[in-house]
Formats: sequence, structure tokens, C-alpha cells
Amino acid sequence: MTQNEIWLKKYREVMDFMETNRRNPSKHRIEEHLMLNFIKHNRKLMNAGKMKEERMALFNKLLALGEKYKRINQWKYKAETGDGVGE
Repeated sequence: MTQNEIWLKKYREVMDFMETNRRNPSKHRIEEHLMLNFIKHNRKLMNAGKMKEERMALFNKLLALGEKYKRINQWKYKAETGDGVGE
């Protein structure tokens, strides 16, 4: 497996996670640390100007999705009716 194939596999994993869960990977959940580290490492490469051009476009899509979900409430509350709570 080439380095590009490995990068694309990790990219798809993070993208699928974010689209499915509608949130960024959490630093508080150990099972999501690898995805968070992937984002942080590639952001550092991009800011240093060392990221390959073909990866840059894909990673910008990932960052845009991350910004979209950055401040969305991740908890869904069931609105109760009749007693004024949750309305």
C-alpha cells in the first residue's frame, strides 16, 4: 500500500465519521484520537506549505466540514410537551 493510499484511507475514515456523527472527532474520546491527530498533523503540514497539491483540495473540504460542525449542538434533546419544559 502506497503512502497516498494510506492517506486517502485515513481521509475517508475521518470524512465518514464527520458526516455520520455530524461533529468533529473529540479529544475526550480515546477511540477518536487517531482521527483528531490526522487532522492536526495535516493542518500543520498545510500551514507550513509542505502538503501536496492533490491532498490540499481534499483536506480543505474536510476543514470546511469541520467548521460547519464546529459549533453545532451535538446533543439532541426531546422536547417535552404540555408542561412548558423544553419548549
